[in-house]
Amino acid sequence: MAERIAIASDHAAIEMKAALAEHLRGLGHEVLDLGPEGAASVDYPDYGYKLAEAVASGAAGKGVAICGSGIGISIAVNRHPAARAALVSEPLSARLAREHNDANVLAMGARLIGVEMAKECIDVFLATDFGGDRHQRRVEKLSNPVFAKEPA
Repeated sequence: MAERIAIASDHAAIEMKAALAEHLRGLGHEVLDLGPEGAASVDYPDYGYKLAEAVASGAAGKGVAICGSGIGISIAVNRHPAARAALVSEPLSARLAREHNDANVLAMGARLIGVEMAKECIDVFLATDFGGDRHQRRVEKLSNPVFAKEPA
């Protein structure tokens, strides 16, 4: 089912972002490209925050975040309580991120995986539904943390 997907990167992932945006369009999705537009050095938190806000506000149903390693931009996205970014490098993790964690942002490292593997991760991520059931209460805790409470 086609949906609106937000995509953002830093300068290290600009080429992968372009290839993945084209892949998403080829699958029939509408792509909200949040930048950057060129290869000039940028700060990945700025783009991670923009992506998180787009997903949290409903401007996009899901997001794809890419930087050199995927680590920094995933941390930035996860600062927003409504965003659940999962850093993946292969399709099984992409599936489990959706099925168990209801991840709404897929994060990847452009310097660590190739474009074809990234496309496979996206395909699996978008094709997988959240499993709900026993995972629901855990996902709710991700968006509503209580740090001083004993584990249930």
